[in-house]
Amino acid sequence: MTKTAAVSAATAEFELDRGNRKTLEGVVVSDKMNKTRTVRVSRSVRHPFYEKIMKKSKKFHAHDENNLAREGDVVEITSTRPLSKLKRWRIVRIVKAAPKAERVEANSK
Repeated sequence: MTKTAAVSAATAEFELDRGNRKTLEGVVVSDKMNKTRTVRVSRSVRHPFYEKIMKKSKKFHAHDENNLAREGDVVEITSTRPLSKLKRWRIVRIVKAAPKAERVEANSK
């Protein structure tokens, strides 16, 4: 069983009695903190007057208990109780892992 499968199985049991929670999908932009990842969530919005479609993004601090998510990974996050001053989200699963080469370049900076 892979690490992501184990995390998914554990969170699936946890999610059964949690009710409706907001879930978002985004890209991990920072993995420098212990058990915390910064996730950028992008969305498309139409300008009210000019009607041009713009791309807006927002960064969220998400809890990653096992430090599995790496920079560049696409992850799914869900709302949770406040865990700290900034953390109100936690990582549910890694949707798509970043290529290994991209991870090495990100760590060398």
